[in-house]
Amino acid sequence: MHKRTFLASLLATATLPAAAQVASATQSSSPVLLTITGAVDKTNRGPFDAASDVLMAKQQLAFTSAYAVDWQSLAALPARTIEPTLEYDNKPHKLSGPTLMDVLALAQARVPDSATLALRAIDGYAPTMSAREARTYAFIVATHRDGMPLHVGGLGPLWAVYDADRYADAAAKPVSQRFAKCPWGLYHIEVRA
Repeated sequence: MHKRTFLASLLATATLPAAAQVASATQSSSPVLLTITGAVDKTNRGPFDAASDVLMAKQQLAFTSAYAVDWQSLAALPARTIEPTLEYDNKPHKLSGPTLMDVLALAQARVPDSATLALRAIDGYAPTMSAREARTYAFIVATHRDGMPLHVGGLGPLWAVYDADRYADAAAKPVSQRFAKCPWGLYHIEVRA
């Protein structure tokens, strides 16, 4: 089976039961797009469940509690717009969404500069960065590109990204090397304090 087809079917299978479980916990009918685990002081869902969290099971994740972030919660946060040149077409694009730090604040994450953030995409890509890096480079959790919502099968529905053109050290790199810590299809963040 083609990897993208497998991931799309796996995501559909994994998301629906987890979304139903979280919806009852949070009283929201909005889809859950992101799960935050680790050093968080606020949770709204129970432990990892291999039968419901199929994608997480395939990627060998486990947790005792978590904070599930739905679309409404993301949309309620102030959005920030950046305009980096993207490696896919070598053109600048407007990306917008809340800051990564604002998203982590929903879960009351403990993110001193020394904390490590493991960002996981639906395809298993999982770069890490320090909370200091996330702040320094003003990472956002993009939900839109050029005014249109990001989608599964493209770069979304969420993309952890920064404005690489605006930082001298990043802008000095070839465009294809600027986004190594920017997983598109972001669905999980583990905070390691």
